[in-house]
This record gives sequence, C-alpha cells and structure tokens, in this order.
Amino acid sequence: MASDTSLETLPSTEEVPAFPIASDRVGALLARMTLEEKAAQLVGYWLDQGGEVVAPLQNEMAAAGRHDTLADVTRNGIGHYTRVYGTRPVEPAERAAWLWAEQRRLKRETRLGIPALVHEECLTGLAAWKAATFPTPLAWGASFDRELVAEMGALIGDSMRRLGVHQGLAPVLDVVRDPRWGRVDECIGEDPYLVGTIGTAYVQGLQSAGVHATLKHFLGYSGSRAGRNHAPVSAGPREVADVFLPPFEMAIRDGGVRSVMNSYAEIDGVPVASDPELLTSVLRERLGFDGVVVADYFAVAFLEVMHAVAADRGEAAELALRAGIDVELPSGDAYATPLIDRIRSGLLDEAYLDRAVIRVLAQKEQLGLLEADAFEDEPPSAVDLDTPRHREVARRLAAESLVLLSNDGTLPLAGTARRIALIGPNADRTEALQGCYSFANHVLAHHPDHELGIEIPTVREALAAALPAAEIVHVRGAEVEGDDRTGFAEAERAAAAADVAVVVVGDQAGLFGRGTVGEGNDVESLDLPGVQRDLVERIVAAGTPVVMVVLSGRPYAIDWALDGGAARPAAVLQAFFPGEEGGAAIADVLTGAATPSGRLPLSLPRSSGAQPYSYLHPILGGPSDVTSADPSPLRPFGFGLSYTTFSYDAFEVSAEAPTSGAFTASVVVANTGARRGAEVVQLYGRDVVASVTRPVAQLLGYARVELDPGERRTVRFEVPSARFAFSDRALTRVVEPGEVQVWAAAHAEASAAAPEIAGVTGGAISNERAHRRRALPGSATPALSVALTGEVHEVTSADARVVAVSIA
Repeated sequence: MASDTSLETLPSTEEVPAFPIASDRVGALLARMTLEEKAAQLVGYWLDQGGEVVAPLQNEMAAAGRHDTLADVTRNGIGHYTRVYGTRPVEPAERAAWLWAEQRRLKRETRLGIPALVHEECLTGLAAWKAATFPTPLAWGASFDRELVAEMGALIGDSMRRLGVHQGLAPVLDVVRDPRWGRVDECIGEDPYLVGTIGTAYVQGLQSAGVHATLKHFLGYSGSRAGRNHAPVSAGPREVADVFLPPFEMAIRDGGVRSVMNSYAEIDGVPVASDPELLTSVLRERLGFDGVVVADYFAVAFLEVMHAVAADRGEAAELALRAGIDVELPSGDAYATPLIDRIRSGLLDEAYLDRAVIRVLAQKEQLGLLEADAFEDEPPSAVDLDTPRHREVARRLAAESLVLLSNDGTLPLAGTARRIALIGPNADRTEALQGCYSFANHVLAHHPDHELGIEIPTVREALAAALPAAEIVHVRGAEVEGDDRTGFAEAERAAAAADVAVVVVGDQAGLFGRGTVGEGNDVESLDLPGVQRDLVERIVAAGTPVVMVVLSGRPYAIDWALDGGAARPAAVLQAFFPGEEGGAAIADVLTGAATPSGRLPLSLPRSSGAQPYSYLHPILGGPSDVTSADPSPLRPFGFGLSYTTFSYDAFEVSAEAPTSGAFTASVVVANTGARRGAEVVQLYGRDVVASVTRPVAQLLGYARVELDPGERRTVRFEVPSARFAFSDRALTRVVEPGEVQVWAAAHAEASAAAPEIAGVTGGAISNERAHRRRALPGSATPALSVALTGEVHEVTSADARVVAVSIA
C-alpha cells in the first residue's frame, strides 16, 4: 500500500539540513512510495558472494541469512546491484545479457519499475575478468600527467558504460601521511595539490563516458595512527581542512563529481560515518556537493560493531542517515528493516529518509534509469575490454611513471650486454605488476586455477622480447615473503656469469593478510619484505653490475641500495605497480627505448621510525639542531633522474599580486643532454611569515615538458594567490598579505635551506648529530619574492584552485 504522504503533505524539511529540491518526476515517484520502497532504494544487493573476501569483515557481515530468490530480495525494488562483474570471474558478454534481462525484470515486476544502479570497482581499470589493468594510482602521481590520466579514465568509463555499469568506486583522494599504511598503493601521493589535480582528471575522464565517479574516502582515512587500517585519526581541524580536504574540493568544484564515499575513520573519537559536520555541513553546505554519498562497505554496521557508538543496527542507521550517508553498501543490513522500524517507532523523522531517496532517484534520473527505454536496447553480444587503445595508454602511463632513483651509467643497458642474469621474486610474475584493486589480485586470488583473461607480459618476457639477441638467465632466488635463502647460491652463480644482473624485488599486493601491501596489509617495518635485501646484497657482492628494480605498492627504506657505499646496486628503478604493460615499460626504460621521466609522488622514507613524514612540514618538522633524530627522506618528493640532463634559467615572477588575485611565474627549461626526454618542472613556494606555521616548501604547480636535445622552452605558470591559502587561527581559510618566495625546481629539496638554529642561538644550541644538508641531482632556480598585497582575503568557491600552465 502506498504511503499517505503527497508532495503537499510531506513532513516539514525545515529541520533537515541540505534537503534537496526534487524534479517533477522524482517528486511524483516519491509521493507514490511506501516506506519499504523508499528504504529499498537506499540499499545494495551483493550478487555472487561465494567466500571471496574482498571487503573488511565481509563474511561476518554476510552471516545474517540471505533471501532465497532475487525476486524476493527486490520485491520493493532495489537501489544498487553490487559488483555484478567484479565478484567472481564471469564472461562479460554473458553477464551483460543476464544484467539486461534482470533490469527488464525489475522494470516489469516491481511496482514502481525502477532499474538498479550497478556499481563496480575501477581503481586500476574496471575490476572485471578480461578488462584492462592500468597502473596503480601511485603511478598516476609519479607520471605528473593529468591529461594522460584523464584519457585512461575515459577508456575505463567507456568499458563500464558498455556493460551497463553506472558508477565506479574510484578515485582514492586520500593524501598519503604514512607509507606503513597498506592502502598507500591506492593513493596518488603525499601532496594535496598533486592528489587533487590528478584525481580530478580521472573524475573528468570517467564521467565523460557517462559513468559516475566516487571520491574515496571522505575524510581523513589515510591519517590513521601508525599507518594501521581503520585505526583512529588524531588530526586537528587545520590538518583536516588544509591537507585532507583540498583534493575533494577540487574534484567536486572543478571535476563535478557525482558521488562520494565515506571514510571508515574516526577523527578525534567521532566516526566519519556518523558525523553530520563533515558529511553535511562541510561536504554539502560548504563545498556545494549535490550528489549521492554511499557508505564504504559495511561502514554503517561498523558504527555498532567496530566503533560502539550505536547500540544496534537501527541506531547505526539513524546516525548514518542523519549524518548524510544516502546509500548503504554493499547490501541492506541497517537501512532495510532496522531503519524502517526506527521510523515507524517515531524515533527518526521520515524526512531524513526522503532526503536520501530524492538524491538517489535524482542520480538514477541523471543516468537515464528512469527513462522508459532504459535497458530496452540489446546488450553487447561481444565486448573487448582490453583493446589496443587500452594497452597503448597503459604502456604510456606505465613508462611515464617509472622513477630512476640512481644510475652510475649502467643504464640504459649497453648493446654489448649479451648475457643478463634476471633474478628476484618479481622478475617473472604477472601479479607483481598489479595493484591491490586489480581483478587478478582482488578476485582471481580466490580462483588460482582460473586463467587471467588478458595478456600481461612479465619483466622476463618483456625483456626477452626487447633484447632478442641476449641470453637471459632467470633465477628466482627468493620469494617476496619468508626467510628461505636456498635459492641464493644459484642466483649468485647466474650473476657471476653474466654481463649485468637485473634483480626485481618488491611487493605482492593483496587484501587482509594476503600479500605485503594493499587493504589490511599494514606494516611495522619499511624494510623490503622477506630476505629480498639479503638477496640483492649477495648479488652485488658477486661483482657483476646490478640493476635493482623495485616493483612495489609503497616506498621502502632502501638507503643501503642508494647511499650505502661502494657495494651497492649500479642503478635503482622504482616502479609502482605499473599494470598490464608494466613489464614492457620497464624493459623500454632498461634498454633505453624510453627515457625515464617519473618523479616520486611521495617521499622515499629513510626509516620506519621517521614516520609519519611529509615534505609539507614547517621548520621544526624537518631536521634541526634541537633533535638528533633525522626525519629527512632518503629521496624527496618530486625526485627522479633521467638519461638526459636539464637546466633552468631566466626565472621571473610578478613583483606583487593582490591576495584575491594571481601572479605569474615563468622559467626557460633546456634539454642539455644528448637524448630526448621529459622534465617535470615543479613550481614551489613558501610563505615567509604567517599567523600559523607554514611548510618550508609547498608545490604550487607543475608541468611535464617534452624536449629534444638542445631544445629550450618557456614554461609559464598563472598562479592564483589562493595557492598560498591556509586555515588561520580562527580556522577560516585565508590568504594573508606579505612576502612569499617562489622558485622552480626538479624536486622539493632543490631549494633554499631552512634557517640554522645554531646561528639564531649564537651556538647555544648546536647538535653534533643533526642532519646536514646534502646535494642531490636536480636543477633549481633562485627563490624570488612576490608581495601579496591588500587585506586578508577569505577564500570562497569563486577563487581559482588550479594553476594554469602554458608552454611556448
């Protein structure tokens, strides 16, 4: 029976914040809906669960019985279908035929005839069998290439749209704070501007194909204590506003994102899933988000079972719905019967339910699901989810993301290297090239005998194809994990007999204890897993030049390989899970077919004990004479070497700019080497004196510049003064007048040194063990001053957030 409410007699919305305005069609639907039909639109249903654990506490949450038939589950309709293609390996075209038929059944057999919205994971490509696997987000950040990431996003979105998928659960906009956290490989980097611009590019690409992107995880998730998944977050409101929030603001205001997913975190004791200040006041009223907020899987139930702020599922549902979570995923645990009972008992105003239903129906209306012809066309009879275009973009992005950390001239491999020893646990494994949310590591790990479905050449296969005349001797030597050293002797013999040894080490991505990095795979140590360091050092001791390739999902403390004296690898290449064409991209860089141009999207840690660390630190957050502990990274944010060299000159900046305006900066970049290459020009700034402490260096903007040998180009940055905005002592985001310094550099340490405290104290404080500034390769200009003039400017939505770049 339909509820008594009509558009004229709905409960008052004056007490319900951020109540949306319904379209005529959505309003008419709402007026016809029963309480059960409304609640049904706010839940998902997870098809095909069969023991594959791909979410936290999945088995425990699923233990509460299931309906016998899909018709019974959906008798009142359904909001989402959860991972139709991404829970087990299914033939895409066959599954599409089933989905089209199922959507038609929902239209014909449910009273209101509303199709389900289908969502899938898509962080490294559509997480489905036979779909392309792109590089992991850390690799996107390492590329510093917004345009290419947008291109990748559009390809992913097109694959999803063709299969009848409406929403993708990506990108992750968590700013890395501690590399011990297992989900670092899902993140883009440690700088909010880099995360925001790259993440927004992905959103724009995906949504250009008609698929809604979902920002994850709002808010503060990556700030968990000691890098432990789901651990409490102790961030102050200024860190939340100035570090965690800006990427989301950019993707909302500049990217037009249509969905947001809550964080599992609790910040200062308040779980985000129950926090109306964040999910409504900040997200909707301040940032202007008008889409749908979906719960991270089981996050509503976790308010009861993990956070203990709710006595039962009904109370958890009320807390989450009041806070601003519109849809419970993956299934209806709290938003079904417990929520309905809560409303019927008078404990919760039905207007909160209506608020969420209007948003969900508006999303379905935007996606065309309320149209009469929805799913009345024919499903694809054949679909290629890994076309040559997918592979070409995957290879370009992988190549641009590879970061050369050291090189004594051994790379690129000389044509005279006729015998190559290829050693290490990741030298000949497809899984080693893929991140935690790839289909292979996320789902196929539960189906070990199932074929991969796409071609993913390993490093060994790709190197053999690139060097057909060379003899490549492959020895595993050790596993990623464990303490088995029985393969060392064979590896040493192979290296001793070779012209060069390539040792491929690193991670195995997985979930919740399966692997060394990924969701639930947090670590206490940032040493390479297992005995991999021992393996490399044994091979180095054999006397053959060694190239170490790190295939990983987090940065590791490899000071021994970079700064460890004479007995160290001749070259080190960092590859953050580079995807299906990653093996080919690595072979291209090793052989010189491609020139490395990747830059570190996060600092390379010196030790576990120096964490958490960010290059965005104030003076006392870095090395100084007041402490003998050295938090300095092994290599800084933005660092990366090339096979060619670059110089910067003719750096100019505007003398002054209003606090509400913008200034220009320009630099001439020249390729001074003998090879074509790409330089990532990074523009940094520092607020010299402010009302609160500010970073000694802050990325303002960046540009990738391709240059032929001898070529010079002028890079011009139009920098909004708001790039220097911060939360003042009243927690108002402002730009203050005064002097700022600006410079162009190849990385974050290629800049002026912080003040020496010993000089300030007349030598009264001078630490004999304090860090002394080192010289690293990389060009930089002098720092020039810009005077920001006028009154203190309070930043609004009208202020530009992105630095415009032109290259002439």
